Parts: sequence; C-alpha cells; structure tokens
Amino acid sequence: MADAKVLETLTAQLAQTSALEWIAVTAGVLQVLLAWRNNVLLYPAGIISTVCSVYLLAKVDLYAESLLNVYYLVMSIYGWWHWLRRKDEPRLPITKADNKDWGIAACIVFGGWALLWLVLDRWTPSDVPAWDAWVSATAWAGMWLLARRKVENWILLNISNAFAIPLLFKKEIPLYAFLTIILFIVAIFGYFRWRNVCRRELKESIGH
Repeated sequence: MADAKVLETLTAQLAQTSALEWIAVTAGVLQVLLAWRNNVLLYPAGIISTVCSVYLLAKVDLYAESLLNVYYLVMSIYGWWHWLRRKDEPRLPITKADNKDWGIAACIVFGGWALLWLVLDRWTPSDVPAWDAWVSATAWAGMWLLARRKVENWILLNISNAFAIPLLFKKEIPLYAFLTIILFIVAIFGYFRWRNVCRRELKESIGH
C-alpha cells in the first residue's frame, strides 16, 4: 500500500514536470554520455543543463545547489575553452590523495558546510539549510580533488549524490533525482576506472 502511494506521488510529480526541467535533465544526461566518450560536446550540453538548473533549483529554495551550478557553468565554459586551446597537451597523471589532500578536502567539506548552513539559515527562506549545504560542500571538495586528478574525488562526489537524491525527491523535482542516480552509478564506475589507471601508471613509472 505504501509503495503504491509513493508510486502515485512520483507519477503525479512527473506529470507536473516543466519543459525547462526536461530540457535541463536531458542536457545533463547528454553531458554524462558525452563525457564518458571524451567528446568536446559535453561542454555545450553542460552549459545548457547548468543554466536551466541555476534557475530551477533556486525556484525550489535549494540555494546552495543553485550556487553550485553557477560554479559548474563557469567550469563548463572554462573547460570548453581549455579543451580547444590545449587539447593536444598531456593531462596530469591520476594519483591517490595524500594526507595533505585529505586535510584540505576536510576543510572544504566542514568549513563550507558550516558557512553555507549559516548563510542559508539566516538570509534565505530555505527549509533544508543544513541538508542543502552538506550536498554542496561535499561536491565542492569532490570537485577540488577532481581538478587535482585524485582517485578519491569520486567518493566525495558520491557522498554528495547520495544525500542529493532524497533531497531532490523531497523538493518534488524527480527528474533531477533520477539524473543524480545516473551520476551516482557513473561515479562508481569512474572510481574503479581511475583506480585501475592509477595503479597501471604507478607500475609504469616504477618500471622506468
């Protein structure tokens, strides 16, 4: 009976989903697929998705996640430019995070969480300030490790995803929740893929 009620609620939410949300989520799925294939078109797809998301997430009072998407937008623009400008140059090697990396990541998580929580609680009408702040703070830390090409970036990004999924259902934007489920699955594969690459590159460097 409870499952039927949940399904009925979810169906009603999907029926009320706006065209803008469909566009944002479709572009987000395309971005993930294009990134998996290492295709430069992932950046324009990401720009479309994040522009829509900034508005849609703020509309349901998820201000920290909206701000997070502003960062995604900036990085998509930068990434597109950087790809075209330096596409033939070698990337940084994939490595494991050391104690210093973890220390900085922890500062980003807990410092960012406290700051965002305070701002959301005092200066916005958010009804989930701690939850919203935690999702964004863990994502910020994950993105910092991603920029440094650390294997463990996927762990922090999936901590963010795990908390974001029920939050998005709570805010009645199920398409975003389903997109985040896809991102969660991709991140699991990403972690094992990067870990294997890291081990292989380490063996090759020792061999030389």
